[in-house]
Amino acid sequence: MPHLIQAARAAQHRAARAAASIGTGHPLTRLLLAAAAVAATAAWEAGHRVADLHPPRRHNERRARA
Repeated sequence: MPHLIQAARAAQHRAARAAASIGTGHPLTRLLLAAAAVAATAAWEAGHRVADLHPPRRHNERRARA
């Protein structure tokens, strides 16, 4: 089983990709957003914080293109 933060991050990325490609109103996007919320809640309840999922970036850093 992947670490809770990794699972939450992966769920968030899947939901974001779906929203970008098929729109926020699509049923699949809504399902993936709900799954991301559940994963984030599980991580939060296990003691992880938002900063664990979204590490801070410096203002002068450029976003890495992947």
